[in-house]
Amino acid sequence: MPVTIRSRLLLLVLSVLLPGMLGVSWLIGSTYAAEREAHDRNLRATARALSMLVDSELSRRATIASVLSQSPALDGTELPPPERLQAFEQQARRVMQDMAGWVELRAPGRLLLSTRQPEGMPLAEMAAPATLLATAQMLPLQPLPRPAGAVGEPHGDDLAAAWVEPVLRDGQLLYNLVVTIQPSELQRIVQSQANPGWIGTVMDNAGRVVARQPGGISYAGRPVRDELRQRMALGTEGSFQAVALDGMPTAGYFSTSPLGWSYVTAMPLDAYAGRLPNEVVRVVVGALALGMLALLGALWVARRIERPIRTLKSAAQALQAGRHVPGGPTGMVECDEVAEALATAGRTMAGSRAELERSVAQAVERTRVMEQRGAQSQRVEALGRLTGGVAHEFNNLLGIVSNSMHLIQRHAAAAELQAPLGATQRAVARGSQLTQHLLRVSGHRTGVRLQTLSLARYLPEVQELLRSVLGRRIDIQVHVAPDVAPVRVDASELDLALLNLALNAHDAMPRGGELRLRAAPATADDMEGLPQLAHTDYVLLTVGDDGVGMEADLAAHAFEPFFTTKPVGQGSGLGLSQVYGFATQAGGTARLASTPGLGTTVSLLLPAAQGDEPQPAATPPAVEQGLAGATVLLVEDEEALADVTTALLAAQGARVLRASQADAALRLLEAGATVDLVLSDIVMPGALDGVALARRLRELRPGLPVTLITGFSNTAIADGEFTVLRKPCAPAELLAALQAAWRAARAPRPH
Repeated sequence: MPVTIRSRLLLLVLSVLLPGMLGVSWLIGSTYAAEREAHDRNLRATARALSMLVDSELSRRATIASVLSQSPALDGTELPPPERLQAFEQQARRVMQDMAGWVELRAPGRLLLSTRQPEGMPLAEMAAPATLLATAQMLPLQPLPRPAGAVGEPHGDDLAAAWVEPVLRDGQLLYNLVVTIQPSELQRIVQSQANPGWIGTVMDNAGRVVARQPGGISYAGRPVRDELRQRMALGTEGSFQAVALDGMPTAGYFSTSPLGWSYVTAMPLDAYAGRLPNEVVRVVVGALALGMLALLGALWVARRIERPIRTLKSAAQALQAGRHVPGGPTGMVECDEVAEALATAGRTMAGSRAELERSVAQAVERTRVMEQRGAQSQRVEALGRLTGGVAHEFNNLLGIVSNSMHLIQRHAAAAELQAPLGATQRAVARGSQLTQHLLRVSGHRTGVRLQTLSLARYLPEVQELLRSVLGRRIDIQVHVAPDVAPVRVDASELDLALLNLALNAHDAMPRGGELRLRAAPATADDMEGLPQLAHTDYVLLTVGDDGVGMEADLAAHAFEPFFTTKPVGQGSGLGLSQVYGFATQAGGTARLASTPGLGTTVSLLLPAAQGDEPQPAATPPAVEQGLAGATVLLVEDEEALADVTTALLAAQGARVLRASQADAALRLLEAGATVDLVLSDIVMPGALDGVALARRLRELRPGLPVTLITGFSNTAIADGEFTVLRKPCAPAELLAALQAAWRAARAPRPH
């Protein structure tokens, strides 16, 4: 059966995507299985641990009963006299002083003593079992004697369990010593140990609830469901799935102690089934998106292949009908050759239809241009989405290259490689600048290096830089008001912002004009509508031109990423978005005003430097001994970067301990590892990032110096809180920062 080109391409794409989809399905199944296994382990460990606690609590009663049964006050085959009973009662009260429950001494059919009643009060007439128990045993939960006239089922502290210990003298059973335990005491254990959201239940050896969380002792005395009792009859511990007493489907684990009592822990069945982590969800969504893009791409390619073939078919039909055969490229070399032959034949047969031929050729050309524009737009949009991830990974690669170069330069043959090493170092520096710009465009917050700039000195200096961009046909005017305060900004970002504005002005004034740079203190009107700004004083820096301007509806979108009014291929739309990102990141904002035919003015509202702002500290000189003898804890999740950084530090004489995330680093320190310095990335997997790790270390080891390094971070860090290096960091700068931190840590502290 004939198969079309489109169908063949779709089958090819599906054959490539199918293994990936199967892999995603396996990942989902494995994730669910791993989460259920983790739940099983937690349930089993909890049930066993709390079963031991319950057994320990019951064993205390058994021990107390055993010790009291050996008391000399109970010696003799006759009933003890009152004074001996009183001494025995005082001993029993002392033993039970810090415990709930009470002690009873029973003779056949008679209750001789009970510490439940206040000391000194006559013993109420209470019956005891006519027959004494000859073996020590744990009695299940039983109702206590109730006042006359009480109605309703006993519950809560109206119930009690007891350990019964026979009192033997000369082989003769004389009494039963009873030590009770109430549900409220076991309820405290359950409440203090049970996991939030889980169900914890203590059961006696008769299968009734003694304590429960949630619900408290209101459940005491209620039998558990038959399905759970049947499962517990098969062994002393195991897992189960059953409906809880409150009607909730659960999965859990039970553990029965040697005394016959059990602890059951359970969790809601829907939580036990597990959920997909966000990372897996992103993988699934990404796989589906890639699959859709692949299918759309296959359809697009198939259409591009079908079009030349259909063009040839149309040309053949036109030639057969005696019409003019249109010329022009089809997109495929082979089809172009056939089309040219048909066109030549058509021209000899239909010369009178030249005008129609030109119209068709123009239509084909317009279609081709529109397709190119659409493809360009899609590429730019895809670039914007990929920018953040690529720049982040590229930063790590640049760090590997930079540190590796430093190690190469220490090699004996490094003198012969100075030229390529110098070129590589310059490339790393240029790549670092590019990644910072890419991260800003993609919406990431990049690290900034703030410094105080005097615009009265800065703007005349930057004038020459702008002149090299604008050329001689555009005049530059700079005016700075005498009372303008210095600004607190990143100078390199301000350079880039002014260059972007100068490039836009150059394109807007093709015949020349004037570019005006003005700086003045911001007025209240300038700052109106900006309540979020925290500084008191601001400086207004304006850049105006005499260009063509733009309409108001276009000016409203000027700061949006990838928006441009330039023809396709002549502008990326990232210049003004950088300007806006710089101004807002500096703590101010940017505005644009434009009038068609009169020009455009961009206003930057920048924070003025405060008098008490700290100045950047001078970089300490490198010391000869490097890091010899220091132990450095390196926290870095990128394995290749961690390897080369380890080699760099080891070359300086340092001993390096490594951890791939913050939790692993804390475990090393808790295990007693000796560490002199910590160098940590900020962005890494796990519950804690580098900043949270540094703050935790400051609490655990206040004197341990921590240096952070990052390409970008969304975590706020106060000025001077920690030393933060920008990734990729030059090896000399990294080593100098670590050496300075080590010297400061070893310096004697004033008393």
